[in-house]
Amino acid sequence: MADSNGAKRWNSTARFYDLLAHGAEKRWGPAKQALFGRMGVDQKILFAALGTGLDIAFFPPGRTIQAIDISPGMLAQAQSRITAYPGAITAHCLDITALPFPDASFDQVFTSCTFCSVPDPHTGLAELYRVMRPGAELGMFEHTGSHYVPFNWLLDMCNPLCRHIGPEMNRDTVANVRKAGFRIHSVEHHFLDVVKTIRALRPEQDRG
Repeated sequence: MADSNGAKRWNSTARFYDLLAHGAEKRWGPAKQALFGRMGVDQKILFAALGTGLDIAFFPPGRTIQAIDISPGMLAQAQSRITAYPGAITAHCLDITALPFPDASFDQVFTSCTFCSVPDPHTGLAELYRVMRPGAELGMFEHTGSHYVPFNWLLDMCNPLCRHIGPEMNRDTVANVRKAGFRIHSVEHHFLDVVKTIRALRPEQDRG
């Protein structure tokens, strides 16, 4: 079951989210398309934080995808995009920190602006690690904190307010991914060191 506080927060913005996100989706579309284009035809795929389904436009056709989001309101807004997708998307209202999937269920996991908002990112990443098979790929489009002065100071100042609205602004998601046990393959910056794509693997040596 999804966390009620988190679901309530995102439910309240669901009807307006597309309007708020329109500019960002247009700007970051090429980066998302490049990342999500790695979805394999024969892979078992999990997509975290489907939201209103804006990211579906950047999915390659013909994939079979399990998608999750904490907000039933967001998923209701996404339904028309789910139906129109030329493949198969099954959406679940779930908390990423308590997934019902068995261990080693997925070959690929993708996230989109997810770990700026998960209240407990360490537990969320541990859950993704658990449900991925050894050798599986994690692909993340995320915004994070910065190492650039004074931009990092500004993000730190804004964070207490932003935390109550939705996302946090200053998380070190790359470090959190490493701490969860993943091996970082690459980090590509799209705006300073804030907006980025992260590719990581669950190490093969975990097999068995």
